[in-house]
This record gives sequence, C-alpha cells and structure tokens, in this order.
Amino acid sequence: MKIITVEEHYESAKITQAINQSVGKAAAPNLSPDMLHYMRTSLPTPEIMQDFTDQRLTFMAHYGIDQQVLSYGNSSPQNLAPALAIPLCRQANDELAQVVAANPTRFGALAALPVGDPAAAAAELKRAITELHFNGVLLKGNYQGKFFDNAFFFPIFKMASDLDVPIYFHPSFIPNDITQHYFASAGWSDVVTGIFSSAGYGWHMDVGIQVMRMIISGIFDKLPNLKLISGYWGELVPQFLERLDDELDAYAGLKHSFSDYYRQNVYVTPSGILSQPQLNFILAEMGPEHLIYSIDYPYKQPANTRTFLDNTALTSAQLEAFSHGNAERVFHLK
Repeated sequence: MKIITVEEHYESAKITQAINQSVGKAAAPNLSPDMLHYMRTSLPTPEIMQDFTDQRLTFMAHYGIDQQVLSYGNSSPQNLAPALAIPLCRQANDELAQVVAANPTRFGALAALPVGDPAAAAAELKRAITELHFNGVLLKGNYQGKFFDNAFFFPIFKMASDLDVPIYFHPSFIPNDITQHYFASAGWSDVVTGIFSSAGYGWHMDVGIQVMRMIISGIFDKLPNLKLISGYWGELVPQFLERLDDELDAYAGLKHSFSDYYRQNVYVTPSGILSQPQLNFILAEMGPEHLIYSIDYPYKQPANTRTFLDNTALTSAQLEAFSHGNAERVFHLK
C-alpha cells in the first residue's frame, strides 16, 4: 500500500536565527514561564525539525510512508512584518525546494507566504508553484487578528484558485484574552491552561472557525475552484454541518447550503489523531474523495501510523484514495 502524508513539518536553522536576530525570541505569544518550559521540553528539538535524512527517513521507512508533503513548523516567518516576512519566506521556500530536489520522490512542499502583504504573498505563491514546483501553501493561524476571510487577503486565495493548488489551514496560538476567558482557571496550572487553549482544544476551535468564516464570507461563490485542507478531522466543524445548514442557510445569502460548500471545497485529514470512530464519521459526512492522510510529523509520531490504515474497514478503493490517491490528485503529486 502506497502512503503519502500531507501535514508534515520542518524548520530551518537559518530562518529561525534570522527571526531571533530581527525580532527576538520574545516574539512568541504571551505565554507563562511554565508554558514556555513545557514547550521547550515537550516539543520536537530543533535537530529533529531540521532533519531531512536520518530520523525523518527512518520514521518513514519504519511505517511504510512513501512521501511526506513538508510545510513550515511553529517558527514560520509568515506573520512577521512584510519587510522581514517577504525575504524570509522566499529564503524558506528556496531552502525547502533544495530539500525536495535532493529527494524528489520522498518529499513534496507547501509554501510559506508573507501574508501581511497579500500582493507579495500572491507573487511568492506563484513563484513557489511555477518555478519551485511546490504543491500548495500552508497558512498558520491568523494575521494581526484578521481572519483570512477578510477581503485584504483575497489576492492570495485568487492566486491559489488560478493555480489550482490547495491551501492548508493550520492552527496557531489564540489571543490571550480568549485564553483567559475560556480556558484559564484558578483550579489548574498555567500549563493546563496553555495546553487546553492550544493543542488540547483552543486552537482547533479557532482554525475551525477560520474555515467556517471562509464559507460564510461567500468566497467559494467567487472562487468555486478554491480548495482548503483542514486537519485534525476538520477541527470540530464536520460534527455541526447539519446544524450550520439549519441555522445559517436562510440568512447567509449564499448560493448553496453551508454543508455543500464544505463537502465540495474542503478536504479533511487526521493530523495524527488516528481514531477509527472519527474516520468512520468523517467518511460518512465527507465521502471518500475528501479524506487525505496526515501524521503531523514530528510533532506527532503515532505508533499506529501504519496499522491504522491496515485495520480500517474501508473498501480497497476507499483505502487507496485515503492513503495516497486523493493527495496525488489534490496536491498534484507525481
């Protein structure tokens, strides 16, 4: 069985050093000392994030992964001020292109874009696809409190639609006031608050809302070819498709039902949450043509990376689509 995973991360020592020199390590979100300590001790080391041979290829070989689609990790230059983001995103994409060129059958690539300047971001996306032969783009969180449905960002999505490449929406830290309102309590530690508000739940809620806002904004009526990828089994949204139809369709002024856009324009991946009940539910809601496999390496390295696929109740055609066929089609992988 051929396996392609599409939400697999890397970082560049040169880019991280440039970011730290330009804006300082304090550019991270407002996190408590305990949460910063948790992140330093629990997240993958820089060596693992920057590795493209030893540990990464060993992991891939162990679980039978034929190809990873690589995208930038937590220290992405995406949200820096444009004067910094434009050259650093270009440099990051050039470095990743060299990695893919060295292992063209093992890796694909998603571009990092300087979203604070949408015209420059659209131009960099075009360069990444047409010159560097990338397979799409990953957008992380939001930019200065603006969700990506804001008309300010439209040139990015127009370019992705024109080039027929997908945009992967990835979670990131949420504003501190929202963290304090929903996730903090005197009854638990700052580390629990930090995890609860980020990887535990909060940033999945946030990026799920991002996808819903894209639909409600009407962008898919303007760009019907636009494709979004949503990880972590759709970031909580598929469970509410019928409810969203019932409550929004009469008022949103869209040509189709909310769920029609979601099932047509959104593709869902597990991001390493390898749960059979969730797979069965998403299959029923989305259909087999909109499921794509992903692991979230190296943040996640599930022991059932391969056996999850071996033990599904999918038909052979559904399994082929999930494990590699849909990725090849949507990301134009060779």
